[in-house]
Amino acid sequence: MVDSALSRPGQRERYDSKLAQIDWLFVGLLCALTGIGIIMLYSVGGMTWGGPGWAYKQLIFFSVCLVMMCGLSLLDLRVWLMGAYWFYGASLLLLIAVEAVGDVRMGAQRWLSIGGFTFQPSEFMKLAIVLALARFYHECSAKDANLSWKLLIPAAMIGVPATLVMHQPDLGTAVLISLTGASVMILAGLNWKIIAAAAAAAPVAVFFAFQYALHDYQKKRILTFLNPEGDPSGDGYHILQSKIAMGSGGLLGKGLGLGSQSQLNFLPEKHTDFIMAAVSEELGFAGGFTIFLLYALIILMALRMASLSHSHFGRLAAAGATATFALYVLINGAMVMGMFPVVGVPMPLVSYGGSAMLMVMTGFGVVLGVKVHRYQELPRQASIFSRFE
Repeated sequence: MVDSALSRPGQRERYDSKLAQIDWLFVGLLCALTGIGIIMLYSVGGMTWGGPGWAYKQLIFFSVCLVMMCGLSLLDLRVWLMGAYWFYGASLLLLIAVEAVGDVRMGAQRWLSIGGFTFQPSEFMKLAIVLALARFYHECSAKDANLSWKLLIPAAMIGVPATLVMHQPDLGTAVLISLTGASVMILAGLNWKIIAAAAAAAPVAVFFAFQYALHDYQKKRILTFLNPEGDPSGDGYHILQSKIAMGSGGLLGKGLGLGSQSQLNFLPEKHTDFIMAAVSEELGFAGGFTIFLLYALIILMALRMASLSHSHFGRLAAAGATATFALYVLINGAMVMGMFPVVGVPMPLVSYGGSAMLMVMTGFGVVLGVKVHRYQELPRQASIFSRFE
C-alpha cells in the first residue's frame, strides 16, 4: 500500500511547520469578532435558536469558512498567482450569467441558483479584482512608464465588472469593487500626479454618474441621505431609525434582547446592513467601541503580514484583501451613522450572510498564506505550465 503524502514524515513535518507559521492571534481576533456578531444575531432573532435561525446558520457558515481559511493559508503562493486571471475570468462570466439567467429579488437581479445553492457572483469579484491586479502589477516591469499599460488596462479591468454590477443594480458592491481596485493601483505605486488628477476628476464623474447611470431609486437614496428628515416615513426611514437605535443605547446599552428598535422591528435589516445600530442600542457605546477596536487590530495585523512578503504579488494581494475588508467596515459604519447613503454593504463577520463571509475569509486565507510563505520569491511571468519545485 502506498502511503498518502501527509503520512510521510517529511511531508508531515513540512505541513506542521506551515501550521505553526499561521498567526493564531489573528485567527483568535476573527473568532472573537464573529462571536460577538453571532451573539447579536441570537439577540435580534428573538433570543431563540429557532425562528429565523440567523445565529445558528452564521455559526455553521463561520465554522466551515474558518477551516477553509486555515487550509487556504497553506497553499503555495504560486497557486494564487497562476490562478488569479482564471478566477477573474470566471467571476466575470458569472456576472454576465447573472444578466442572462439571474434570480430577481426585491427588484434586483443579483443572484444565481445552482443545485439549490444561491449566491451573489459580485462577492467573488471583490477578491478576484484584487488577485488579478496584484498579478498584473507583479508582472509589469517597474521601468515601464507606458500609461496605457499601467493605468488604462487596470482601469478597464475594474470598470467592466463594476458596470455589470451597477446594472444589476447594486450600487454598494459596484462602489466597493471600484474602490478596492483603485486601492490596489495606489498600493502598486501609481504616480501621485495621476492619483491627484483622478481625484480632481472624481466630482465630474460622480455628477455624470448621478445624472445618467443611477436608477431613480438610487438617486432618491442619495438625496435622502442629504436630508433624511424630508421623508421620515419613506426613504428616510432606514437612516432615522438607525440613528434612534444608536443614540438610545447610551454608554452600556439596554442589554441583549432589550432594544426597542431592534426587538420591535422598527429597525430595518437589523441582522444584515444595520446590525451595528442594533449593537449600539443593546450593547451601547462600549459594545460598538469594542467591535471597532477588533476591526482596527485585525486590519493593522493584516497589513503587517502583507508588508512581510518578499514578493510584489504577495504584498499587493494581502494588502488588497485587507483594503476590501477595511472598505466594508468604513462604508457600513458610515452608512448606519447617516454619513453615507444606504447602499446595502454589510458589516463583515458581524452581519448575517454566507457569500460575504466566504469572500472575507478567503481573502484572509490569502493574507495568512502570504505570511506563511513570506520568504517565497515568485517569478515575474507566471504560467499554468510552471513546474512546482
